[in-house]
Amino acid sequence: MATAVRISEKLVNEAKKFSRVDHRSVTGQIEHWAKIGKCAEDNPDLTYSLIKEILIGLQELEQGERSEYKFG
Repeated sequence: MATAVRISEKLVNEAKKFSRVDHRSVTGQIEHWAKIGKCAEDNPDLTYSLIKEILIGLQELEQGERSEYKFG
C-alpha cells in the first residue's frame, strides 16, 4: 500500500539527478536511499560498498542465481 509523504524539494531534485544515472524512477531512488540508510543504521560497522554488495547478492538469490562457494 502506497502512502503519500511530504519531502523537501531539495531532496526531490537530488533524487532526480541520481535516478537518471541509476536508471530508476525518482520514487525508486528515494526508496533505494532509504533502504541503504536503514541498513547502515542497523549495521553501523558496514561500509556503503559492503551494504550495496549484500543487497545485490540478495537480489541475485531472489532471481535464482546461485553457485556453490569453493574454499581455497
